[in-house]
Formats: sequence, C-alpha cells, structure tokens
Amino acid sequence: MPRWEGDAAGRLERAALELFDERGFDRTTVAQIAKRAGLNERSFYRYFSDKREVLFGGGDELRRSLEQALREVPADGGPLEALLVALGDAADVFRPKDLLLVRERVINANPELRERELIKMDAIYATFVSALRERGADETTARLATEMAISIWRVAAERWLHVDDSSFAAEVFDAARHLRRIAAGDRTGTEGAAAGEPARYRE
Repeated sequence: MPRWEGDAAGRLERAALELFDERGFDRTTVAQIAKRAGLNERSFYRYFSDKREVLFGGGDELRRSLEQALREVPADGGPLEALLVALGDAADVFRPKDLLLVRERVINANPELRERELIKMDAIYATFVSALRERGADETTARLATEMAISIWRVAAERWLHVDDSSFAAEVFDAARHLRRIAAGDRTGTEGAAAGEPARYRE
C-alpha cells in the first residue's frame, strides 16, 4: 500500500489536499484536516509544521532524490543528458497523480503558494548547478544545462499530469527531443531524431 494511504502522514496529506480543493487553502484549518483524516491536531503537528508543509514538505525529499540520481549517472554523459536521466527517475518519489493534480490546482489558485513553489524550484536549480560543477562542468555550462532541464521538467510534468497513458520519463525525453529540434533550427519541432538521447529511454 502506498505510504500516502497507509500511515498517518499520508492520511493527513490526502485529507488536507481534499479540503484545500473543496474549501480553498485559506479557509481550511488544521483542525478540519485532522478531523477528515480521523486524527487529532497533535498528530498533524507531529508530521507538519503548518498546513503549507502539506504542499511543500516533500520538496526536500525530491531534491535529495534528484541529487542522488544525478550522482549515480555515469560520468561519460554530458551535463544535460545527466540531468535528464535524473529527472526520468524522479517519479519514484512523486505523490500519486490524483494528489498532484489537486496540489496543482490549489497552488495555482493562491499567489503566495505560487511564490513558495518558485522558491522550491530555485533550491532544485541550485542543487543541479552544484552537482554539475562537481561532475566537472564549468559555471556557464552548468547553469545553461540546468535552465534547459528545468524547462523540460515543467513541460513534461504538465503533459504527464494530464495524459493518462504516459510515463513521466517518456514525457521528459519527448520534451527534450523537441528542445533539441528547436535548437537545431527545425521550425516545426516535429521531425528528426534526438541526438544524444540516453539509450534506455529511446523508443
């Protein structure tokens, strides 16, 4: 059973996201979340410092997972390829898709939460740049590769969330194919093969 369902933290996450979606983030209280989950407020604060952490508490786990995945990519790959391989494995620590769709709606409806999401992405950006520098990339290469990877991630995540029969890894490398074609001067972005795509993800 996924941890989102089988333990107290998972029950609280699901209850909170359901209530945020139904009532709005600002109008949902910790007491209401705990009651929906069949727990008490003390249980909530055992796992989360406040209700925002329900939405963002997994950010550190995701960042650490991506950092570890990047370090495990063989050193003979280029910077962008290494980032794409790490991103392709990121879904292992994602919440279930139905909860991520709710999270997306809740954050998009609240400017303060959108700002917090940008801060989370900034932390991941810094982690990527630092990890690439450790792999021997110069500062400019590390930053440009990270910028491209983050753009690919955003496009891939949006498509993956709204396409039923797609894997996150497949969407990452499909977005990467489009980016490479655009960079090569293909105005349509629909023809050609992606040079340098990791073999494990080629169709």
